[in-house]
Amino acid sequence: MRFRCANALGCAPSFAFSAKAARAISAERGAHLRIARLAIDTGYEAPAVYSWSRAQGFGQVSPVKGVEGFNRSSPVSGPTFVDATEGGKRLRRGARLWTVAVSTFKAETYRFLRLARPTEEEEAEGAAFPPGTIHLPTWVESEWLKQVVAEQLVTVRTKRGFAKLEWQKLRERNEALDCRVYARAAAWIAGADRWPDEKWRDLEDQLGAAPTEIDGAGRVNRPQSAPQGKRQSDWLGRRGGWF
Repeated sequence: MRFRCANALGCAPSFAFSAKAARAISAERGAHLRIARLAIDTGYEAPAVYSWSRAQGFGQVSPVKGVEGFNRSSPVSGPTFVDATEGGKRLRRGARLWTVAVSTFKAETYRFLRLARPTEEEEAEGAAFPPGTIHLPTWVESEWLKQVVAEQLVTVRTKRGFAKLEWQKLRERNEALDCRVYARAAAWIAGADRWPDEKWRDLEDQLGAAPTEIDGAGRVNRPQSAPQGKRQSDWLGRRGGWF
């Protein structure tokens, strides 16, 4: 499942990024995966972000704005329609902005990172990873890891003497954490938090790892091709892509 975040740092989104966003990858069972929903930060070059998002289509691209604090009723709210006529009337077919409670998703991310993982022996006995486990590729760089844990949650005092929780940076670079938060928001906007178990099982059948078999010599065998005759979810679209 692919949810992505784009961060407009210093320049407008480029044609190269447009091509990357449209690129599909092949799952182990043969399905073609494209980005289901892409969240792009409007904090630096908002006009350029809205212009690029219009060109890509708001069905796939969601401009977002992060807000701090734990006082939001929902982790993502919106969309707010930002385009208007000369008379001030909002255009419902124009650009739209989603507001993301970044503090909430940062707390969720750190909670998921602290989940205990099963050992290799426990996995061999059939133990599963806890829901929410964040799986990282083996090629991830140390700089990315430092960025994804670049903040800490501390208790501070307001001018009136009240205590409140606040995320503070431990180091300057934290883009990996920002992208994780906005990718999580993209999943929320796409409706992943409200999908029934049946949809998740359907997606797992199509996109999950192929089943393994262990032969008499203890070797792990995987099927070489995707199983035929399997019903495809309508959610993947008629062409097998994402949206």
